[in-house]
Amino acid sequence: MINKLLIPAIIILCSIAAAVWMSAQQTDPEIMKPAPPSMLVDVMQARSEQVQITVEAQGSVSPRTQTVLVSEVSGLITDVSPVFVAGGFFKKGDVLIRIDDRNYRADVKRAQASVATAQTLVTREKGLADYAESDWQKAKPILSNSKAATDLALRKPQLAEARANLEFAQADLAKRQGDLDRTVIRAPYDGLVREKRADIGQYVAAGTQLAVTFATDIAEIRLPLPDKELPYLDLASLNHSVGSGPEVTLFAEIGGIQSSWVGHIVRTEGVFDEKSRVLYLVAQIKDPYNQFAERWPAPLRIGTFVEAEIKGRLVDNIIKLPRKVLQGDDRVWTVASENLLVLSKVDLLRRDESHIYVTSGINDGDLVCLSALDNPLPGTRVRFESAEQQLRVIANESD
Repeated sequence: MINKLLIPAIIILCSIAAAVWMSAQQTDPEIMKPAPPSMLVDVMQARSEQVQITVEAQGSVSPRTQTVLVSEVSGLITDVSPVFVAGGFFKKGDVLIRIDDRNYRADVKRAQASVATAQTLVTREKGLADYAESDWQKAKPILSNSKAATDLALRKPQLAEARANLEFAQADLAKRQGDLDRTVIRAPYDGLVREKRADIGQYVAAGTQLAVTFATDIAEIRLPLPDKELPYLDLASLNHSVGSGPEVTLFAEIGGIQSSWVGHIVRTEGVFDEKSRVLYLVAQIKDPYNQFAERWPAPLRIGTFVEAEIKGRLVDNIIKLPRKVLQGDDRVWTVASENLLVLSKVDLLRRDESHIYVTSGINDGDLVCLSALDNPLPGTRVRFESAEQQLRVIANESD
């Protein structure tokens, strides 16, 4: 009976002892402060450097030289060149049109006959003048010493008249020969037919327009610029004769392919447009149709609308940043010590569609936040990738 009561008591005492021992082995949990929340952002390191300012503009390509071919004589068009079509290329001196020249050849023959007759009269008068000179010398002692009598006696007026008639006949022959030459319309330069206005079998009068052509040696682009952009370009050294103006690169998408051409600003038009208040700069591209060499990846056709990037001045100690980092009131989010956001006020030299050019407000080496943030506050903690990733972002954003 005693053993039956003792065994449960021992078990209970052992259980209590085990519980007390296990309780004594527990330690208080370590209290850890939670890390403050932070946002993952992209950053770039600001770099102060010499920057080439680029000024952007737009314009359409036009020919430097354009001509309306006009007939200088009347007649029926008897022949046209195969290249005398809209879009046809021609070389300087190529025959484009022939006009019926039968009447003009007849006029030339008549003028040649008149010249021959006038030359005969001059020869005859010179012979008579020689005889008159001999007779005058014999009769001089007994005749009155009159100047008028002397000139008449020597047949000088008659000889002068004959020579004047010869000059008139020669001038008429030159005119008739010129009219005959003008029945053949030749290309005045290497170029292209823009518009055809006459064709074979058509009668044309003097002054009739035959075609519109333009030269393909040089194309021009008028680029409008507001006055605020002019200080960034070096226009003082423009020399039209050598094309020493700022370099300009043109871009256009043709057939889904982006193409580019390089030329130079050669002049300004000298006055501001009264309506738009812009000054037009004129850029030139040599050999736009690749007629003389494979200069360009694609022809720069007349009428093409192009985007232009003009190389401007070199400016020192400028920080170039992507346009997207600029907040209202010319402020930029930077990352200060302990990775805290700071809204920095910056001074800008200029801004364009892609970049801003900072003169002060941030320093060389500062980290600039590139990410778009939702309602950020100064002092917000941020985090970003490794230094290698930062350098990669810098390279991408600088391009």
